[in-house]
Amino acid sequence: MRRTAARTVAEAGTRGPDPEPAGAAAPAQAPAPLRTEFSFELPRGYVDESGAVHRSGTMRLSTARDELVPLRDVRVQENPAYLSVVLLGRVVTRLGTLPSVHDGIVENMFASDLAFLQDFYRQINTEGHTRAAVSCPHCAEPFEVDLSGSRLGE
Repeated sequence: MRRTAARTVAEAGTRGPDPEPAGAAAPAQAPAPLRTEFSFELPRGYVDESGAVHRSGTMRLSTARDELVPLRDVRVQENPAYLSVVLLGRVVTRLGTLPSVHDGIVENMFASDLAFLQDFYRQINTEGHTRAAVSCPHCAEPFEVDLSGSRLGE
């Protein structure tokens, strides 16, 4: 949404809106394309059966279906905490060189990586971006950090 400062009556005068210059067309601004996939890097990484560590991945925006289908899953009905595992298994589209990502992969991640993905999911699906407002613990100066690709301790 584009916002402009409201003009006071004194600034605008009594002449009404500013006239367009003769022959000038208003520049057409194409809307920015909707970003639907976000890259991330896990703090620890998923270790597969061969011992390979997979850290970099991609998560897509969630749909209503993504949030509704897991509610029918028996594992979720028996244990509501399992919801995030099933949900993340649906929206993580790539993890390292794994051929596919599913809830079985997510349930075998380290707890710190699961917590990272849960926070990342919330960030991109509620805020629409991967930036978070923080403040310096020493000087209290506010600034933003980008959560995608960040690793613990950096």
